[in-house]
Amino acid sequence: MSTNTALEALSKEQLIELVELCSKNLIAIDGTWFQSVEDECGMDAAMHHDERAWQRFTVSEAKRLKRFLDLPERAGLDGLEAALALKLNTLSSAADVRYEGDALVYRVVECRVQAARARKGMVLHPCKSVGLVEYAGFANAIDERITCECVSCFPDVVDETCSCAWRFAIDDEA
Repeated sequence: MSTNTALEALSKEQLIELVELCSKNLIAIDGTWFQSVEDECGMDAAMHHDERAWQRFTVSEAKRLKRFLDLPERAGLDGLEAALALKLNTLSSAADVRYEGDALVYRVVECRVQAARARKGMVLHPCKSVGLVEYAGFANAIDERITCECVSCFPDVVDETCSCAWRFAIDDEA
């Protein structure tokens, strides 16, 4: 493993700030390419490519976090909770995780993407279909028994206290 001397010179506080900055930058580049496709080809084409990109990226992100956290093959909801805490979206947006019975609920309280689109006077991103690809794929890469259900996400918002919410559960028959 190679090290970067510039990183080694940073304090813990600076490293934390850098991680937050990098996660925001990665979400920004995701939005930049999406808006480019949206402007040139329309929302349907942009959504198609967004779903394909997240289908591949989310599995890669989950597998890397799983290795980083040294999670077992079937990490369960506790493993998912640990991985969600370090997910790019969590690091770049305000989010929380809580248990509701046997399920884990992940809520993006304030989404950077939707906030940026609102600031620019753009229509909100219809992210439910992409969210299903992203969060189901992420959870499945952590543990293939985990199922994902959308609780609330634009355009189907039923919880006004957050930008989106996802419920994860273990399917013991999987």
